[in-house]
Amino acid sequence: MSDDLARGWSRQTEEVLRRAGWRPGRSVPTGTWESVLRERGGFTAHDAARGFLSEFGGLVTYGWPADSITTSSAVRFDPLRAAWRDDRFAGASREAGASLYPVGTADEGAGFLGIGENGVLHLVRDRVDPLGTTTDRALERLVEAQGARSALWTPGAPEEEHPFWRRFGAVEAGPDAGPRWSGETDRMLRAGGWFPGRSVDTDTWESVLLQTGEFELHDAARRFLAEFGAVGVPHRDPSDSMPWMEFSLDPLPAIWDAEILDDLAEQAGVDLYPLGMRDRGNQYLAMAEDGAVYAGMDDVRLLAPTPDEALRRLTTRIRPEATP
Repeated sequence: MSDDLARGWSRQTEEVLRRAGWRPGRSVPTGTWESVLRERGGFTAHDAARGFLSEFGGLVTYGWPADSITTSSAVRFDPLRAAWRDDRFAGASREAGASLYPVGTADEGAGFLGIGENGVLHLVRDRVDPLGTTTDRALERLVEAQGARSALWTPGAPEEEHPFWRRFGAVEAGPDAGPRWSGETDRMLRAGGWFPGRSVDTDTWESVLLQTGEFELHDAARRFLAEFGAVGVPHRDPSDSMPWMEFSLDPLPAIWDAEILDDLAEQAGVDLYPLGMRDRGNQYLAMAEDGAVYAGMDDVRLLAPTPDEALRRLTTRIRPEATP
């Protein structure tokens, strides 16, 4: 920790941010987030958003000491959670009188975080509240809120239904679905954000995971993430309404779990790069250099020998009687 704080936050806030992975001078590319959010709502990043995400993007703060309050009020600087919620951000921008770009969530998804062109962070829930006159002061307030039952912490606050479920009811399988996979798999992937010819920037994922977990992205994983990164099927309550097992093809949850991935790779006998998670975070998905996809947490198993076969298995119904 620096002896003389140059930022407008306390030593406690700096400790929390450092535990989350922040360091002075931290800089990661923002292209992946910008690319996906342009697809999913036409969000246009401004300089303040790029600057904030370059420094803090991908981090999750739980406060300190970690306990049930600080854990349930986690702040996630993950802008992709606002995908397809452009109408909500358009309304929030009108209310704030500023163009708000999503930079994450507070309170485990109960509220979004948006930043204006002047660098002021706002909490977007049932109303829009500026969190401080500067970014540093806003971060200080968020960390303070994690240590107390404050107005920023709403126990049990329900998340709105994920846009996936509306999209799944509206999209249809493409005409070329048959040769590659089933019509239902095609519909699920399209509802989750995939489309033929999709190619997104993978630099953000590559940079964050290289900095924090020393994961080196291989060509097979790079091609897969360019086409399917940030695609997934979200969980929905009640659980028996879920026809499929939840999964998310976002590699960033592996940010601090290099030891787990190394253990899975050793068991599999191949080098593995994280692709995402499934079963509500109980299993990692990871890819070998030959394109084979593995799943596991304590133990590993081969999910499929090829990426397309893995997607077919991820989208196979586990509850035939359930309806989406």
